[in-house]
Amino acid sequence: MRTLRPLRLLLTLTTVLTTALLAPQWAPAATDDGTDGRRPEAVREKRLAPRLVELTVDSPALGREAKVRLLTPDGWERRTSDDRWPVLYLLAGGHGDPEAWTQDYAVHELPQLRDVLVVMPEMPVFGFYSDWWNQGAGGPPGVESFHLDEVRPLLESRYGAGTRRVAAGESQGGFGAISYAARHRGLFRAVASYSGFVHPLQHPHAVKAGLDYMGMDWRALWGDPVAQRANWQARDPYYLAEHLRGTPVHLSSGDGAAGALDPPDVEPDPHVPGLEDPADPFPEDVVSPTEAIMGEESRTLATRLAAAGVPVTTHFYAGTHSPPYWSRELRGSLPGLLHALGVPSL
Repeated sequence: MRTLRPLRLLLTLTTVLTTALLAPQWAPAATDDGTDGRRPEAVREKRLAPRLVELTVDSPALGREAKVRLLTPDGWERRTSDDRWPVLYLLAGGHGDPEAWTQDYAVHELPQLRDVLVVMPEMPVFGFYSDWWNQGAGGPPGVESFHLDEVRPLLESRYGAGTRRVAAGESQGGFGAISYAARHRGLFRAVASYSGFVHPLQHPHAVKAGLDYMGMDWRALWGDPVAQRANWQARDPYYLAEHLRGTPVHLSSGDGAAGALDPPDVEPDPHVPGLEDPADPFPEDVVSPTEAIMGEESRTLATRLAAAGVPVTTHFYAGTHSPPYWSRELRGSLPGLLHALGVPSL
């Protein structure tokens, strides 16, 4: 869950709610995979910069078109059908906007990525990198199916993506990277989470509060955390720790207090009713409750992974839920991700 600062929140909230309200309604699927039988297609390609390409993908899993941005490696334009590049998947937070990786983190300026295909897929707002339960009916948004069953094969068949893959993400994207790796063993060689929502069942009230705040039906995601607990556990990395054995995992997060990369007059997160657990109030110095929750979950998961024999590294610090920290953490974890891909880091 990415908590936006007040001005950005006010500018985007209307669009977010409109998107949620106008999302296509689910209709019974004609096939077992939750789609209508169509294969996804890149319906449009747009060159945004010398190495930046945007694909518009017609997604049966989402029931609409969605964007995928590619930061292409050197020589990609001259590729043949046999050329394959190692792939870094960068997964956005709750806003779901792939533009953040270039606008906020300037990944296109990193020389280490000139031999890597960087994939930055869209996610529906607060999509939680999951195929939604929808009261047992299934159907859109099928976020996991879009990313792994539609985008990945499309890129590997037409855009030079190889089978050496790693993934990293911020906020909900951190959850996505680790949950995908745990649910699909061998898919990624290493994963990293920056302030990730990596143990949702530790704070189910926070999932409810975030989706309520966005005007969305929180039970449509995984159901009720008691009645449909199995749905939650099937996606929660804490309960899938053994599945990550052999996959290096990096976890980083702040504690919610103002830190080195926050301005002296840092503004508190917008108030989200229900985010704070009355039985476990935040410390007085916390200005970013969202980050305090992410920090608790990251620490809990790190302990669980270590006990399960998973190779886990961590970086915990004082700081808020904001892009300057994620930019720093991405750069700090990049050598490990590139090593897993077999790509030298500069």
